[in-house]
Amino acid sequence: MPWTPDDAEHHTHKASSRELQELWAKVANETLERTGNEGRAIREANAVVARRADDPG
Repeated sequence: MPWTPDDAEHHTHKASSRELQELWAKVANETLERTGNEGRAIREANAVVARRADDPG
C-alpha cells in the first residue's frame, strides 16, 4: 500500500509543510518500489526531508 503525504507526520516531525510531506511520500514510495524494504524506505524518506528542512536556502 503506497504512503500518502498524510503518513509523513507519523514518521518524522520535520515534514512540517505540505511540500515536505509530499516529498516524504514520493521518496518513501519510490524507495519501497526499488528495494521492497519498508524500513529502508521510511529511513531514506526521513533523511531526505530532514536535509531539505534543515537547508536554509
